[in-house]
Amino acid sequence: MEWLLMDKVFSADGTAIAYEQQGSGSGPVVVLVGGAFMTRGDSAELAALLAEHCTVITYDRRGRGDSGDSPEYDVQREVEDLDALIERVGGEAMVFGMSSGAVLALEAVARGSAVSRLAVYEPPFITDGSRPPLPVDYVDHLTELVGQGAYGDAVAYFMTAAVGMPAEAVAGMRQAPFWSGMEATARTLPYDGQVMGDTMSGRPLPADRWKSVTVPVLVGSGDAGAPQMLSGARELAALADNFNLHVFPGREHNIAPEALAPVLTGFFTAGEQA
Repeated sequence: MEWLLMDKVFSADGTAIAYEQQGSGSGPVVVLVGGAFMTRGDSAELAALLAEHCTVITYDRRGRGDSGDSPEYDVQREVEDLDALIERVGGEAMVFGMSSGAVLALEAVARGSAVSRLAVYEPPFITDGSRPPLPVDYVDHLTELVGQGAYGDAVAYFMTAAVGMPAEAVAGMRQAPFWSGMEATARTLPYDGQVMGDTMSGRPLPADRWKSVTVPVLVGSGDAGAPQMLSGARELAALADNFNLHVFPGREHNIAPEALAPVLTGFFTAGEQA
């Protein structure tokens, strides 16, 4: 198995995007797109498992880790970041998106990124009444907190408003060792909010939202986590015949890599054999 040290690729707007490549180089190329707070290191264990059969790219989304950023954010810039990575590794790739990274990946494919197969796990849709929707000013408030440098408050607001945790539980988390890591990427929380758009509003997904996505799509969800995750995954999978649902028994949003990797490996290597 081959490990490559961190490298950087430049996106269309000149922003440097840090990435690592792992694998023998002979299997399908798979790019992993992380969700809120995630940097490339958070995908390392999953990447190592996939790299037994695939060439795996992990990267820091803009504004995180070793990647750069731009003064003004737009979802299209993140699509272009992914495009730059795909171009670097040969011009076409398969993609796995986790949580809000799943929605970014869907957007990228819908906007024409050269992706031959797409797998997503628990895009955090709120499409029914199983929990309260996001406040209408959610992104604006996050942006205000980040602009003030109140990163801890931004994390707390995300955890209560978006994740749905009780405020008392979040207050206790502020003393945990992992809190500083969450604060380090908190400035990008409004980015994830813009990626999600109106998909956390409590309304059903529009039937034509991703109609331009014609490649095979694996939609994964656990059945032991927040109810809206599974219901949202089911709704996504029902949008088109090329979207197929896979339920992971007993799994929640923070799924163990060893449970996820065999399903993803089968899906991605099937694409190579087809």
